[in-house]
Amino acid sequence: MTPDTIPTGKLNSLAEDLFMELFCDTFGPEKSASIYIQYPFTDIYGNSRFIDFAIESEDTKIAIEIDGETWHNPTKVSQNKYLDDLLKQNSMVHQKWRVFRWVYQQLQRQPEKVRDELRTFLGDTPLFREPDDYLPRQKGRIIDLQEHRIDLKQHQQEALDNLAAMRRQGETIALLYHATGAGKTVTAVSDAKKVGKRTLMLAHTRELVTQAHKTFQKLWPEVDTGLYLGSTRQPHAHVLCGSIQGVVQNLDDFSPDDFGYLIIDECHHAAADSYRKVLSHFNADFTLGLTATPERSDGINMLEDFQNVAHKLDLKTAVEMGELAPIRCIRIKTNVDLSSVRINGIKYNSQDLESKLFVPERNRLILETWQQYVRDKKTVIFCASVAHAGEIAALFREAGIRCEAVSGTTKKDTRDQILQEYEQGDLPVLCACDLLNEGWDSPRTEVLFMARPTLSKTLYLQQLGRGMRKYPGKESLVVFDFIDNANLFNMPYSAHRVFDINKYKPGEYVLESSGEYQTDRDLMARGEKPTAWLDFPISITDYQHIDLFNWQVEVKGMISQLEFVRMVDVQTETIEKYLRDGKIKADLEVPLGDKRCFKYFRGRDRATLRQTVWLGPDHRRQHEREVHGLH
Repeated sequence: MTPDTIPTGKLNSLAEDLFMELFCDTFGPEKSASIYIQYPFTDIYGNSRFIDFAIESEDTKIAIEIDGETWHNPTKVSQNKYLDDLLKQNSMVHQKWRVFRWVYQQLQRQPEKVRDELRTFLGDTPLFREPDDYLPRQKGRIIDLQEHRIDLKQHQQEALDNLAAMRRQGETIALLYHATGAGKTVTAVSDAKKVGKRTLMLAHTRELVTQAHKTFQKLWPEVDTGLYLGSTRQPHAHVLCGSIQGVVQNLDDFSPDDFGYLIIDECHHAAADSYRKVLSHFNADFTLGLTATPERSDGINMLEDFQNVAHKLDLKTAVEMGELAPIRCIRIKTNVDLSSVRINGIKYNSQDLESKLFVPERNRLILETWQQYVRDKKTVIFCASVAHAGEIAALFREAGIRCEAVSGTTKKDTRDQILQEYEQGDLPVLCACDLLNEGWDSPRTEVLFMARPTLSKTLYLQQLGRGMRKYPGKESLVVFDFIDNANLFNMPYSAHRVFDINKYKPGEYVLESSGEYQTDRDLMARGEKPTAWLDFPISITDYQHIDLFNWQVEVKGMISQLEFVRMVDVQTETIEKYLRDGKIKADLEVPLGDKRCFKYFRGRDRATLRQTVWLGPDHRRQHEREVHGLH
């Protein structure tokens, strides 16, 4: 949320920047990859909310809220706002979040005290998980019924066959791993109907619960399907679709043997205490987990909970099979220089970035690119902020092109109308910031403009997922990466960096079926340009090499300077002096901000590190004096 002392409509907020700076100073910038900014969660009534900063450790969920001085002052806000904020905080506490709050003025005026409090609350060397739910969340799809039956696609039928075979072999739990858009929910509902027993399906958002409810009603109309969501509770239905929060808070209402079939959607959240309570409470004959993101960066093996993979279909495979649209990429070079923009881990400094991005030339380039190459194709332009989205939309309208900006500040009715007109009407262009990162996608979208530089792979992939569904006549999803000049350490993500592709040719696939890719290459070998490519001046020699260096990847497994100091039990000032004098040399130095530089050392055991420090003559003389009892 934006503190009341900070102007709205800017690029993120000064409070976020300042908190990230203090966090990185306290724990090291590599730990910032574990922070989820504006984390979505659902309160006890099923309403969607956002936490300013969310962090997870192995057994703890931490929520951090940064407020303005009067933002939650009951004497200066309306009673409804004050009570609503209490509900949000109480819901977090009830869901086992540890909640910490600071006001923006504390970050400004008492940074040392805030750093000390962070260490006290989170520990000196906390072990955080990195966010792992970056793929688009599951969405419902329109199902064409014919006598209550549907034609399952090959991969869905294979999954059903595998699930049936597992049950014949006595297996009782499975993980269905299919990419978003590949029809996991339809597969799960079809399998539950085939088994026929009372079924409980759980999800962690209101949208997922209601989508599952509709799918069950359409595909299994012979039984009654109920909801267990907010104040709506129909626990005796043959099929019950509920929120994980509501069910786990009322487990006493259910007998362990109430359900024979249990489905957990988005089950990569299953390591959370609430899911473990559900799994341990119910004695279902068969449990099925659904996920598009089974790998956890924290090392937790999901197969400890979902021990058998019924069928695997990851994002890349889904594209190769033709279940999701292939992706082509075009990189548009700008004259914007980001090399001096300060970074704090996964965030650019808002003021620095705003001063670089909000320039007429860059905005004009976005408009001209659309006019020249993708005119009239359904396009979503991801912008850096609400203000940036408004500026781009106004520029398009001045050029006679229908374009609307949508954001979290847009009234819901207006936003819904704009999105419907984009999807069903003649509105060709949407300008958006964070609003469309999750919970919305558009099969008709053929083009994405990545006009927001980001250091977050999570954010980039969320944006990418908005247009990956297939649609009649849609040959591919075309991604335009607007490439600003940057240095080695603040290089933003692009399609090539996300998918580790170090060679680029304009319009070429970054994800595709092998047949599509080979067809393109065969045409190029004959000196012809594939007809699907846009009208760029492309030749066979237009390959560019892309440096895929990523410091966050490089430092994994390395020891930070903060950890170095703790491991060798030597004062920070001594280590800094040794580094300045060249007696200790870091293996990697990551510059952050104007004058700060974080140093990292390749993995060494404690004894070796201590020996490295003992080589310092001042420290050795001090040690000898202590050994001989001298003072």
